[in-house]
Amino acid sequence: MVNEHDENRRDFLVMATGAVGVVGVAGAAWPFIDSWSPSADVLSQATTEVGIGSIAEGQMVTVLWQGKPVFILHRNAEQIEAAKKSDSSDLPDPAKDGERVQKDEWLVVMAICTHLGCVPQPIGTGDFGGFLCPCHGSHYDTSGRIRKGPAPRNLEVPYYEFKDDETLIIGKAIG
Repeated sequence: MVNEHDENRRDFLVMATGAVGVVGVAGAAWPFIDSWSPSADVLSQATTEVGIGSIAEGQMVTVLWQGKPVFILHRNAEQIEAAKKSDSSDLPDPAKDGERVQKDEWLVVMAICTHLGCVPQPIGTGDFGGFLCPCHGSHYDTSGRIRKGPAPRNLEVPYYEFKDDETLIIGKAIG
């Protein structure tokens, strides 16, 4: 026959064993769950801040974001007009200029050809006043849209936002 003292002792041992098990599982799971968080070097590359105040109209700069080149073009009135007036419906990857820029005077695109990943030549080298991929001859216009050649898509537009009139942030902060 089990007396009350033995029953209390058994209940205590069951609860103590359960508590130790929960602490053990939590201790083993914590490093695994923590490994899902991005590391400091990944967080540091999540965004790139670029000073655009010194970029003259018609000038382009290339910056690195996450190890990849990005073209930032301060478009002049002629480039903006050319990009807006072209009929985008007959392009291989139709897109209006207004869908590719946040402000008419600034074009921000990944500097990687969508055909095989080459870096296109700077603005003004292509047949349409835009970019030319030297590897296989893809021509992009002043909005980064594919106009001629084997590239299947327009130059990619990364996520970006204007911090103020003189600063552009490429990428989205993590965390």
